[in-house]
Amino acid sequence: MSKLITVFGATGNQGGSVIASIQGNSKLSSEYKIRGVTRDPSKPKGQALAEKGVELVKADLSDKESVKKAIEGSYAVFAVTNYWEYMSKDIEVTQGKNIADACKANGVSLLIWSSIPHAGRMTDGKLDDLPHFDAKAEVADYIREQKIPAVFLNAGCFMSNFTGALQKSEEGNSLTLNLHPDTKIPLFDAAGDTGKFAAGILLNTSELLNKDIYAATGWYTPTDIVKAVEKFSGKKATFNEVPDETFRSFLPEAIAHEMMQTFMLVRDYAYYGPGGDKILAESLKYVAEKPTTLEEFVAKSGPY
Repeated sequence: MSKLITVFGATGNQGGSVIASIQGNSKLSSEYKIRGVTRDPSKPKGQALAEKGVELVKADLSDKESVKKAIEGSYAVFAVTNYWEYMSKDIEVTQGKNIADACKANGVSLLIWSSIPHAGRMTDGKLDDLPHFDAKAEVADYIREQKIPAVFLNAGCFMSNFTGALQKSEEGNSLTLNLHPDTKIPLFDAAGDTGKFAAGILLNTSELLNKDIYAATGWYTPTDIVKAVEKFSGKKATFNEVPDETFRSFLPEAIAHEMMQTFMLVRDYAYYGPGGDKILAESLKYVAEKPTTLEEFVAKSGPY
């Protein structure tokens, strides 16, 4: 008899990737039925999943009862929250706790929580305006406190954020950030590869239970990024390093300080903090399929 996995954010990048990887894996697709959670199952993305055999349910992450009902009968759950929808740490923490409580109430055997390290703790409070990191990490703390069987999938820096930040012109492309040219960045194709890591967790649960998995293809620099863009665009690409406050001045006020500190975390604390390189190397042993390289991502993400 097939087990049920419930996937939150089913029509989004991470949830959609998880569904695709389960359906594309012969062992997992025979072992699991998939329930996808979305706010509006009637939209085209939802209907496309329904046509592929995904059971779609509607839920509001801020409504505890609707989350509990969505998880009912599940053996496993993949959960992701979106800080940027409300830009509220309190709301994201509440939503995450609602999912955790529902998993506990329903006796879920495995929760895969899409998380990120706690920036405030990692930096001893020096970087104090990264709620989109700290909210997810505090939900991870709560999941551990509640003794819910879980694996914590810590996403790296999205490749799409860097290609999306390119300034494009007929003459060429430029990338301007408060990073050094040789800053090492753990890059991750969220839409392409979240599912590859989640599938690895499902296939190796007994070894990974209650552990952190770091999800990234590897470590790349801003210089690597512009070289890849130059290769696939055929146009000159340059990287410009600017001071923190200069970078902040380029951004909309609502996100400027948080984005400045995000790249400071990458530059000064290697994003994952001490030992991140070792944990990532260990995590890559469990990925179900080869993750997307920077060059592969750049090649499919043009034009530039």
